[in-house]
Amino acid sequence: MFGLNRKPQPATSSIYNKTETVIGANTRFQGSLTSDGNIRIDGSVEGDVEVLGNLIVGETGRVIATVKAQNVHVSGAVKGEITAVEQLEISPTGKVWGDITTAALHIEPGGLFRGQSAMTSTIDEPLLLEAPRPSEG
Repeated sequence: MFGLNRKPQPATSSIYNKTETVIGANTRFQGSLTSDGNIRIDGSVEGDVEVLGNLIVGETGRVIATVKAQNVHVSGAVKGEITAVEQLEISPTGKVWGDITTAALHIEPGGLFRGQSAMTSTIDEPLLLEAPRPSEG
């Protein structure tokens, strides 16, 4: 019936299935973008992006924004601060300029990240990581 001639989309990961909102490749959006579900950006977004679900920035996606989401997968370009509660993944075609905060960071060979990263964790810092004491001698 409908959609039988569609080309299959490559699966980035099982956590990114069931995209509810798509910003198409020929679409430009400026402002605050909020969603309780998953979003895929193949176009251009400028402003703030806050997603309770997952965010995928496709190869043609260009984002200049403050981004907050559960998981973020970047195959395009993102400039701005990113907070990914669970994981940030940068594919070989992905480029990120800006500071990031996440529990897990995965950068595939060819992917670009320029900025500072902070890892979030629910685990307290072990006492073994205290600064070394100067040796007396």
